[in-house]
Parts: sequence; C-alpha cells; structure tokens
Amino acid sequence: MAKENNSHHHAEAKRKRLIWILCVSGFCILSYVLGAWQTNTLPSSSSEVFSRKACETQSKLSTSSEDEDASLSSSSSLSSSSSSEPVELDFESHHKLELKQKNQTIKYFEPCDMSLSEYTPCEDRERGRRFDRNMMKYRERHCPSKDELLYCLIPPPPNYKIPFKWPQSRDYAWYDNIPHKELSIEKAIQNWIQVEGERFRFPGGGTGFPRGADAYIDDISRLIPLTDGAIRTAIDTGCGVASFGAYLLKRDIVAMSFAPRDTHEAQVQFALERGVPAIIGIMGSIRLPYPARAFDLAHCSRCLIPWFQNDGLYLTEVDRVLRPGGYWILSGPPINWKKHWKGWERTQEDLKQEQDSIENAARSLCWKKVTEKGDFSIWQKPINHIACKKLKRAHKSPPICTKAVQPDFAWYKELESCVMPLPEANSPDEFAGGALEDWPDRAFAVPPRIIQGTIPEINAEKFKEDNEVWKERIAYYKQILPELSRGRFRNIMDMNAYLGGFAAAIVKYPSWVMNVVPVDAEKQTLGAIYERGFIGTYQDWCEAFSTYPRTYDLIHAGGLFSMYENRCDVTLILLEMDRILRPEGTVVFRDTVEMLTKIQSITNGMKWTSRIMDHEKGPFIPEKILLAVKSYWTGPSA
Repeated sequence: MAKENNSHHHAEAKRKRLIWILCVSGFCILSYVLGAWQTNTLPSSSSEVFSRKACETQSKLSTSSEDEDASLSSSSSLSSSSSSEPVELDFESHHKLELKQKNQTIKYFEPCDMSLSEYTPCEDRERGRRFDRNMMKYRERHCPSKDELLYCLIPPPPNYKIPFKWPQSRDYAWYDNIPHKELSIEKAIQNWIQVEGERFRFPGGGTGFPRGADAYIDDISRLIPLTDGAIRTAIDTGCGVASFGAYLLKRDIVAMSFAPRDTHEAQVQFALERGVPAIIGIMGSIRLPYPARAFDLAHCSRCLIPWFQNDGLYLTEVDRVLRPGGYWILSGPPINWKKHWKGWERTQEDLKQEQDSIENAARSLCWKKVTEKGDFSIWQKPINHIACKKLKRAHKSPPICTKAVQPDFAWYKELESCVMPLPEANSPDEFAGGALEDWPDRAFAVPPRIIQGTIPEINAEKFKEDNEVWKERIAYYKQILPELSRGRFRNIMDMNAYLGGFAAAIVKYPSWVMNVVPVDAEKQTLGAIYERGFIGTYQDWCEAFSTYPRTYDLIHAGGLFSMYENRCDVTLILLEMDRILRPEGTVVFRDTVEMLTKIQSITNGMKWTSRIMDHEKGPFIPEKILLAVKSYWTGPSA
C-alpha cells in the first residue's frame, strides 16, 4: 500500500513540473511576440526618442521657456553641432539641473548708450584726467570704481559688418566698424591707413617705414637673423596700427604690439580689426604685464618713449622682459641724426646728447651694440650676467636687483631702477635660465622653466600630458565647432591659459591666441608660455581687459568662473566678455554643471544662445562644456 502511494505522488509531481515548464515556455513565447510587435511601433531612431522626451518635458515648462528653446534651436552656429544627439540625450537623461534653471526669471540687459560704443573701462580718457601726468600715469590702467560699473551691453556701430577673414584682413577693414578718418588724414603721407569707399586699406606703411613695413623688416633681417627660428616672440612699443607685427607674422614671428589709448585715434583697435595681435598699454610708472625673459626681440620705431630719462628706467624695463641674447632695435630719432636733424626740427646738439644718453643706458645694462647702419641701431642683451657682475663692481648704476624683486611679477608693480638678475650660469657660454629651441620645435619642447623646476608641481611629464589633453580637446572642438580650423576665428583669447596647450594645439590654424594667466591662478605659468613661443599677458578678471570692444572672435574660459565666483560678481566678467567679443563670436566655457547653468542663465539675458554639452571623454565626467554664441545686433543710427 505504501508503495502504491509513493507511485501516485511521483506521477503527480511529474505532472505539475510538466505544467510549470509549459507555462514558462508559453510566457516566454508570448513576451517575444509582444516585444517584436512593440519594436515595430516604436520610433525608428534615437532622435525621435529625444524629441518625444523633450516634448513631454516641455509640456511642464512655462511659455517663456518654450520661446527660449526655440531661440536656441534657431542659432545657425549651434545647429551645426546638434548632430551629436547621443551626447545631448545622455546629458538630459542624467542631469535635470539645467531644466530647473530654465524656470527662473531671466534678467535682460539693455544696450548702453551709443556714446559708449568704443568704451575701454580701464583706459577711459575722462577718468584718466584725474591722475598725475608725471611718467604718463594718467594714461595707465585706472579701472572704474564700484559706483561707475556698467550693467549694460556695449553697442556695435549701426552698420557693423563681420570683419574680413585673414589674410585679407591684414590689408582691409570695414569703415563702419571703426568709423574714424583721423589717421588717414593725419598720417596720409606716411601711409598708415587709407579710406577707399566703405573700406579702409592698410598699405603697410608707418612713420618709420617710408618703403613699407615689409621692406623695413627685410632691412632688419640683413643685420640680424629673422628667419632661422631663433627669434619667435617680439614686443613692439608704440605700435601704431601694428603693421610691423602684421608683416612679421609671415616670417613666423609673433609680436605683442601695444600703444596707449588714443594717442592717435583707435590705433590698437585698427590692429585687432586687422587680425594682428595688439593690446592697449603704455610705458609709464608700472611694469609691462609680461614675465621676465619673455621676448626674443624688442622694437621701437619713432615710438616717442623717452628712453634716456629717469636714468634709463624704461630701457631697464625692456631689459627685464627681453630674454638672454635678445635684441633691441631702435629706429627714428635720434638714430642717424646727422642725416635727419633738419627734418626732425631739432638741433644737432640735442639729438647727439639724446643718443649718447641711450648709449650710456645700454652699456649700464651690459648690452652689446651689434650694429648701427642707416636708420637702425641694434643692441643685444648678454646671455648671462657673469661678465656683467664684474662690470657692476666698477659701474654701480643701476645696480643688479636683489632676488626679492620677483622678476616675473608684473601686475601693478612699480618700475625699479635696477637690473633684473638673470638665473645663475656656470660658464660664459651658458644661456641663463636655459637655452630655447628654435621655432617651430619650441612649441612642444619642454620649457626651461619647467625643466629647472621653477613652477611648483609641474614637471616634464605633466607638460607632455597637458599637450595630449589638448590634442584630444581640439579634436572634439572641431566636431562641435567645425569652423575652428577654417579661419572663422582669427583673434582668440584663452582666459585661463595654464601652459598654453590650447594655443599649441591650434598652432597650424590661421589664428593667434592671447594667452591670459589670471593673477589669481594657483600657478603662474606665463613665463613657460612665452618659452614655448606664444604670447600672453597677466590679468585680474575682476577688472576689464585692456582692449577695445569687439576685438575677439573666440574666447575660451576653462575653470575660470569657479576660480572667481567668490572674488567678484561673475555677471561683470560675462559683461566684459560680451564687450570684447565680436557679434556672432563664440565662447567655450568649461566648468561644473552648477556653474555652467548659472552662466547660462546670465548669458540668456545678454542675447546669447547656448547649449550645455558633455565632456570630450563622455557623460560621466563631472566637468561639462557650455558652447555660447553672441547674437548679431547693432546700435541705433544717429
């Protein structure tokens, strides 16, 4: 009986197991059929998924948000980058912070009065009149007080046009962009600039270039080597419309050209409109905003700087920024005074005394006179101070500065009557601070400052890693900004340049980069950037930059706003960026999502269109990218 019961239970268990298997199999088959049917009815691409998700989300937003998104989608510059939908989809599905930000009320900024169309906040003429005229202090940087700050948008002229592309821009600019004829009249016989209908033409002339800047530079190249790569960075004091710098570019020499605001109307503005590096500046009572040993060549052609005054103080400042072995070129008064003294309307005695004073100042700096031929005098700085120290024992004026003077520090630092000490050298043939590679090898060679360990925590390995990072970033930027490599962006600014990796990565593009190292940066790296063969300047971004409005095509701001968010109002930094950015110019921000959404909420009120994108390494990197475009608009006609 027990055996019969066991057989019955065994059969019952088999039957239940068979039913369970059949049920599971049937469920799987049904799921497969339903899944196949549902796949055929779903959107056929990821873009349709994104559109549906966007519509569902959009229905929850306000009407003003709908208008804003429509504006974003209409931007022609950003539409070219919208093809990276997987990046956008992933961002929207993981980060809701941006969508929440859109519900906030946008503060719209009004245009400033048209009288401020060329406003340069820290070089304002009216403010400058409050300051001492001694040593040109009234023309130095004097920034607005808190009560004078403007919270409005600097308007372009009524008929503003997008500038000519390089290299055509070297020779032409639109009259309506810089409506000033003063230079074409005042400097007519010197061929600085000519008006041809609705355009300006730049013949390449200048006060000291009777045969043109190109021929002038050829004359210099017969006296010192300009084309072998040893000379890469130059500084042109009192640059006019920067024709000297413009024609150096084809010889692979990049010049930092500077002149004061309105010595002649808008000269630096003309230079930048041409696509030539330039900045507003003057040799007055404070150091030039560049590190020590930055330039291979310094140039003055009738620049009106009193080199002989104050015991050669200005020449001492040139010595500070000139690298060991660098050249100083002087043309115009008093050089070749025996030939030109009548035309200069000065006495022979006066001109001879001025030249003697300059010669004495150069000798006191231990410079060697290379040549005086025709209208040129050229001196060369020693490659080290071994012999100079012996000379200083006999001639103590000016003395060599103590090491406490910080040669690289140059932000509102007063000039000093002493020779900036060079790094120690072990032999008379050794370049103080380390020899530089010739250009173009210099761009990617490890800078001597890094080799010698003078920048804390940065070594050769980190330098090379930074170059690889920028190689990857530029490859990504070319996807979201295809025009980057095609010359659309001529004047570029990197607001937080670090080691100059951005400039190096685009060195073959028809662009130049103003590498800005904030004075608040953790590491002061501008000296290494110059050693790579690039130019730049120091800047406190709580203040305005020393340039005219509408002078940059592309601005890069990596990590800058996180650096400054607790120091000053980021709205003012963004308004300054709007001032110096050309209409339809582009900004690339890199920062945290929280910071980028804050920036975006402000730029929406500045008539910019923008989009937040993922990091080049993908959506799981906390740092994101905000790509923004300034819209085209102009001020009213008079």
